[in-house]
Amino acid sequence: MAGNLTIGALLAQGIERLRSGSGASSAARSATSNLGATHSLDAELLLAHALSMSRTQLKTHPENVPSHERARRYTELVDRRAAGEPVAYILGYRDFWTLRLAVNPAVLVPRPETELLVERALVLGPSGPARIADLGTGSGAIALALASERPAWAVVATDVSENALGTARANASMLGLGRVELLKGRWFEPLAGRRFDLIASNPPYVAEADPALQDAALEHEPQIALAAGPDGMSALREIVHSAPHYLERRGWLLLEHGSDQAAAVARELVVRGFGHVRSHRDLAGHERMTEAQWN
Repeated sequence: MAGNLTIGALLAQGIERLRSGSGASSAARSATSNLGATHSLDAELLLAHALSMSRTQLKTHPENVPSHERARRYTELVDRRAAGEPVAYILGYRDFWTLRLAVNPAVLVPRPETELLVERALVLGPSGPARIADLGTGSGAIALALASERPAWAVVATDVSENALGTARANASMLGLGRVELLKGRWFEPLAGRRFDLIASNPPYVAEADPALQDAALEHEPQIALAAGPDGMSALREIVHSAPHYLERRGWLLLEHGSDQAAAVARELVVRGFGHVRSHRDLAGHERMTEAQWN
């Protein structure tokens, strides 16, 4: 690739390189629903980044010939993607909800499926002032999306990783959402004595022995944000068990989980005493999140 090639030719070669070099397994696809976009979209995003152009400009000027340096840079980016590095880490950002979030290897790349959790939180949460908690916030995706949509909500987010919180703080500052409170600690640890109208979380939910975790598509992401015990349910169980101590009466708990864990999560919630337990499907048709109300 590179060397006096037009934009159109570079794009075609990039797509072919990604198609032939992708080593992501079907297990990784199932476990996380995350290979990023299609090879074509990945190649477009990387080429636009390397050339400092928009994707629209790529399509309207395919005959242009970029400089050798920019073409070489594109080749390097495509090679990184073909080796499994997420596009979001290569670009340094990921679009989520209506926000552009800075991301890096300290945080999980926000998935489109998680937007379902944001959508349901906006439906279930009070229309006026409310106290909201986001557990394991990572880049701050859920907390910042909710704060951007509901200025009257007091949103607090926790994470055990200081590096992740640093990324979330940078995103909050960049988006003008500095009112979101970001606290270090595991799940509810920094929230002693507080109660919330709604608690949301996208915790790790992949089994520790799942071969998907060895896949090139996931090896760049923080394992602490992916794996959770022998069956992938340990973090979900911990949150379900503790949540009633932090929820207002009739408060809601919203949990993202694996596509095959809806029934198990629902059982945990019912046994713990939650009512109105409902699972919802993502755009791919998978049961991706479950909500429940504390009675």
